[in-house]
Amino acid sequence: MDKFFGNLHAVLGAGLVLAIILMLGLNGQNFEDGVAAGNAIMRWLHTFFGVLWIGLLYYFNFVQIPTMPKIPAELKPAVGKHIAPAALFWFRWAALLTVLFGLAIAGHAQYLAPALALQEPYKLIGVGMWLGLIMAFNVWFLIWPNQKKALGIVEADDATKAKAAKTAMIFSRTNTLLSIPMLYAMVNFS
Repeated sequence: MDKFFGNLHAVLGAGLVLAIILMLGLNGQNFEDGVAAGNAIMRWLHTFFGVLWIGLLYYFNFVQIPTMPKIPAELKPAVGKHIAPAALFWFRWAALLTVLFGLAIAGHAQYLAPALALQEPYKLIGVGMWLGLIMAFNVWFLIWPNQKKALGIVEADDATKAKAAKTAMIFSRTNTLLSIPMLYAMVNFS
């Protein structure tokens, strides 16, 4: 058991197999034409990456940012050099994949354009989509470039690092704020 649970890839693979079993056998849907199966898989991947993205957003805002001032100076490099870059890798790619699968779902169901135009009856999901797009933009074009400076992934002097850390935090908090109505819109779209 230790070997299995000590291997993240094995755990993820087993989870994937269990999800496929559920998709194929226990949900009562007919996937013979492939369209329903593709839609179910896209929705599942959208949800999976969305949970990963928002989970990491909340980790940064509820755990890492408030805890960093309490960490002894000699331990901070471990977070900045190892933990934060790894978390930011998954954070930004989960954001991108969440958006891409969400857009694919909306396109496949033929409500992408009316939702983005905030037309009835797609206003609620459209607002959620716009909030998600703004958040993904923030991740890739504001948070990540500033985090690279703040963490020393790219060269920057101390003043630039401090300013970049503050900018990254502000936009991370902006995303936390936007995530609350975004999640409401996504969950309550019918």
